[in-house]
Amino acid sequence: MSLPRLSLSIRSAETLLNRAPTARLALPRRSITQSATSRQQQQQPPRPATSSNVNPPTTPNPTSPTPSPAQDRASRIISPTPSHQTTGNISKTGLSDKPLELDVSTEEKIDWTRSFHGLSAEPFPKEAADVLLAPTDPAEVEIKPDGILYLPEIKYRRILNRAFGPGGWGLVPRSESIVTPKTVTREYALVCNGRLVSVARGEQDYFTPDGIPTATEGCRSNALVRCCKDLGIASELWDPRFIRKFKAEHTREAFVEHIMNKKKSKIWLRKDDQVSYPWKEMNSR
Repeated sequence: MSLPRLSLSIRSAETLLNRAPTARLALPRRSITQSATSRQQQQQPPRPATSSNVNPPTTPNPTSPTPSPAQDRASRIISPTPSHQTTGNISKTGLSDKPLELDVSTEEKIDWTRSFHGLSAEPFPKEAADVLLAPTDPAEVEIKPDGILYLPEIKYRRILNRAFGPGGWGLVPRSESIVTPKTVTREYALVCNGRLVSVARGEQDYFTPDGIPTATEGCRSNALVRCCKDLGIASELWDPRFIRKFKAEHTREAFVEHIMNKKKSKIWLRKDDQVSYPWKEMNSR
């Protein structure tokens, strides 16, 4: 073998010897790196399941026994007081007070919610008629600030009691109450001595839902006043001549100022009355 070839062989062998350790060590290094990566993946906590990729397991609800009335009442007693509205708004739902429909014949009992029994059958006795048609005492007549004359509702009841006696007359509802956002209205019938006298619809305004119960009573009183017109009670209050004469003799106009908002206005009042709150009479110049 020539010297150049021998030198080339020796350099090739040295190259192989230098590469051999590197190749033997590279394989374990890659193995260690892969093992560390696997351990990191095992140590990481699992990601929480989301609704987009995992459906929650559905478990059947166990059937619980029906509580007894006593248990239900006890649970409602110990339950906390609700902070939300538990009753409906009767200004939207109404009062649900429709008159009962009696399932009886006319021979047994008269259903005043529908019957017109005794209407215009005969005049009332003269003693009752004299009380009903008696002239209105000017001392009992009142006037509203806008100039409307009226007789207080309680005085209509007193006249009916004098004419027919307590228990000899009554007011019967003929429809359920209608509650609008501002007004309560209901139809009533006036029955005297077992005879229908008149039918009228009462109405009363209210400002808050808390005032609806009071408005229903005012609606009933308003219907009574309207029914009494057919009996001639205080009929002068609808007579224009009587109204003008009464105003000239018993009332006066006053210029007043509202105490709260300082609004100036003109109101009517009786001559024997003083301006009352919230008005204050202004000095005339």
